[in-house]
Amino acid sequence: MKPVYFVHLQFLAAKKSFLKIEWIIKVLIFIFLCIALSSPIVVDKSSPNNRHGKDIVLAIDASGSMNSSGFDFEDEVSEGKRLSRFEITKLIATEFIKKRVSDNVGIVLYGDFAFIASPITYEKEIVSQMLGYLTQGMAGQNTAIGEAIAMSVRSFKHSKAKTKIIILLSDGEHNSGSISPKDTVKMAKDKDIKIYTIAIGNKGEADEALLEAMAKESAGKFFSAGSAKELKKVYDEIDKLESSNIKSREYLLKKYYYQIFLLLASGLLLYLLYREIRK
Repeated sequence: MKPVYFVHLQFLAAKKSFLKIEWIIKVLIFIFLCIALSSPIVVDKSSPNNRHGKDIVLAIDASGSMNSSGFDFEDEVSEGKRLSRFEITKLIATEFIKKRVSDNVGIVLYGDFAFIASPITYEKEIVSQMLGYLTQGMAGQNTAIGEAIAMSVRSFKHSKAKTKIIILLSDGEHNSGSISPKDTVKMAKDKDIKIYTIAIGNKGEADEALLEAMAKESAGKFFSAGSAKELKKVYDEIDKLESSNIKSREYLLKKYYYQIFLLLASGLLLYLLYREIRK
């Protein structure tokens, strides 16, 4: 059998110096130090620190009377047509929602019956969008205040907040539904839910005596508003009464990771020193 010859095998062989463990470690140390100096960071704008506020449900009347006009701000006219009470209420409620930086907010709409239009959530943008989609008459033309409170109480089923608030707005009298407001107020009180009530419109249109009694029974407060300007002041006052400790401040959760790479580089450097001592 004839021998087989290979020419210039040295070109296929790797240099020993290239494979030295010290050289690889030094390269890694350099890389880790560069990463540590660049200070890698992760920023979370939706910090969990902002999610320990109050749970608030806005119970909004969408009955036939809420379609009435003549409740506008003077400068809030759409294509020459004055906005209805319902549309103005949505605008002011949206402003209120955006102010509740650290709170969870939900919406209940009611007329002949009540339904949860938006569950209680921290995502205020979603709540505001959902509020914008709601229209007067979606729940019927009558006013079931008892149903509104009962559905609002149900909204807190999974709530873990220490403070629970219902803000009920109405421009009429309770005239629909199978549940009386008196019974539902007791339901709210048993679950430590405070009720703020707002009567809007002309004097005598809403059942102010009922709304005031509901608020008083649940340790809340009663308000009345005869115009959009007054309604805005009511929501501003409630905002102050139920203010949050970190309201109107933006919190950023910053996590720095340079320590990890600094520790890795230090560990490898100590390993090199150990090898030198052992030589």
